[in-house]
Amino acid sequence: MSKDEELKNSVLAELKWEPSISSAHIGVTAEDGTVTLTGHVETYGQKRAAEMATGRVKGVKAVAEEIEVRLPFTVKHDDAQIAKAAADRLEWDAETPRDAVKVKVEKGWITLTGTVAWHFQKDAAEREVRGLSGVVGVFNQISIKPRVDTAHVSEDIRHALHRGWLNPDNIKVTEHDGNVKLTGTVENWQERQTAGATALAAPGANSVENDLIVAW
Repeated sequence: MSKDEELKNSVLAELKWEPSISSAHIGVTAEDGTVTLTGHVETYGQKRAAEMATGRVKGVKAVAEEIEVRLPFTVKHDDAQIAKAAADRLEWDAETPRDAVKVKVEKGWITLTGTVAWHFQKDAAEREVRGLSGVVGVFNQISIKPRVDTAHVSEDIRHALHRGWLNPDNIKVTEHDGNVKLTGTVENWQERQTAGATALAAPGANSVENDLIVAW
């Protein structure tokens, strides 16, 4: 059995193992460590969960996620209902600043706009709405409020990477006006995701371009 075939089977097994995913209609192909997911699921939450589960598999270097959300016939929420539900969820979410995020819904697609101070608030807003019934996708266009002092962003990220399990010697961090770029190598897809999340958490980081390569 080829390495691509072994990786494909491992991903399929992981998708079946993940209880939040109905994997019967998900297709998997693998080529040189790049895994492509196709097919369809019934919720946007399953679509995201499939991508995360795939990234956990040893040997995955990149994920091309092409899964379609096909709502079951029993789901009959119109855009106005979805928008109201999303607004209510954001209002009750302690991590999302009140009245900072606006919601627009079109054909089941939610668009989030507004400005928050931290990336975790931007991520929290998306997390709150993507599991709603009737949602087929989320455009997260929330912006991060610029911070004045970005002089030590790169060094702060290097220290944060060193505190974790990542080897900072293999990761180069550059920054310009709060826009961070990560280059270098990591051992697996999860390390790549962790490095990106660590960089996003740095005070003064407005955006992160994650160009890390999975080299093993």
